[in-house]
Amino acid sequence: MALKERIQEDMKAAMRATERERLGTVRLILAAIKQREVDERIALDDTQVLAVLEKMVKQRRESITQFQAGGRADLVAKEQAELELLQTYLPEPLDDASIDTLISAAIAQTGATSIKDMGKVMAILKSQAAGRVDMGALGARVRSRLG
Repeated sequence: MALKERIQEDMKAAMRATERERLGTVRLILAAIKQREVDERIALDDTQVLAVLEKMVKQRRESITQFQAGGRADLVAKEQAELELLQTYLPEPLDDASIDTLISAAIAQTGATSIKDMGKVMAILKSQAAGRVDMGALGARVRSRLG
């Protein structure tokens, strides 16, 4: 089952179970997917849906940080609940050993020797690790290996 279809089925299940918070979050996800489809005039595949979900996860993390700084525990709890639901649709995160293996393989594949080659390495890693690792942290690890 495609990821988008799975999300639509979860919306129906949340409606049947009258889970208001879950239903609201799932509708937000579907609205973001639909918005991108309308904007780009395409039907999103699983990779593109994952990109939408990653963006939403990043937004929730930033919001949580801001709300914590502002002392808004009620909004932190709401954003945290949305973040947890969003993460259920993302693939299983990679462990450190797997990340190191992917980095080594990408460096070997591109023949990267210096920080100037980081873009080539990251292009390969982005396709392999999308949704499974924080790309900012991954970039920092690649930079330390090349630098």
